Amino acid sequence: MPLTKRQRTRVVRGSQYALLVLVVIVVALVADWGRLQRAFFDVGIVADLFPEVLTTALVNTVLYTLLGFGFGLVAGLLLALMRLSSVPPYRWIAVTYIEFFRGVPALLVFIALGFGVPLAFEVALDQYVTVMLSLGLVGAAYMAETIRAGIRAVPKGQTEAARSLGMSHGRAMISIVIPQAFRIVLPPLTNELILLTKDSSLVYLLGLSLGQYELANFGRDALNEYKSLTPILVAGLLYLVITLPLGHLVRRLEARTAKAR
Repeated sequence: MPLTKRQRTRVVRGSQYALLVLVVIVVALVADWGRLQRAFFDVGIVADLFPEVLTTALVNTVLYTLLGFGFGLVAGLLLALMRLSSVPPYRWIAVTYIEFFRGVPALLVFIALGFGVPLAFEVALDQYVTVMLSLGLVGAAYMAETIRAGIRAVPKGQTEAARSLGMSHGRAMISIVIPQAFRIVLPPLTNELILLTKDSSLVYLLGLSLGQYELANFGRDALNEYKSLTPILVAGLLYLVITLPLGHLVRRLEARTAKAR
């Protein structure tokens, strides 16, 4: 008697589960767990990394991210308004900036600001300023398009009602449109914050001092010192400590926005 479609699906799924269990058993029997533990999670090395990995690396990672996000948010709002402006030169400048920095790797921006600008203009930029500009310039290009989409999503009737009350166009944008736009784009802006957190790992290119290390730089130096992947694993877990709550926040905000609509 031929199997029904549902029965065939169950057989295929059961076979997949059985294969997965078999692979897990084989790996469990064959793997050298002692060596893997020493390579990936050496408790002694983990103890040596604390508290500096928290008090220095994690704190600096958060600080660099917030500096870049703050600068990028302000610049992104300005670019979004320029992109929506009725003055053609403003639109051209905004479009050129957005397309350029969305197309250029963040790595190249770090190299340009960290090494190119000081060599070309014979100026010494503070490391925190360099990080803020490098992350913020790239982030601003993405946030500008996000904010612009949020502004355009606000019903035109809101602006018309504000103008009918005697508000100028600029006052209506600041008091009525932009606050509503930010409520709309809060989830994608939080996503941008997550991306900047990960991009902050590029700071290691700048040759920071020990007190300026972030997670990636801290993990790389500890890797060279201990000859173990444990520091990299610890750094990765601490990145997750930052990004997982933010990801959960994004889902909550998206659900709340969908419910409100």
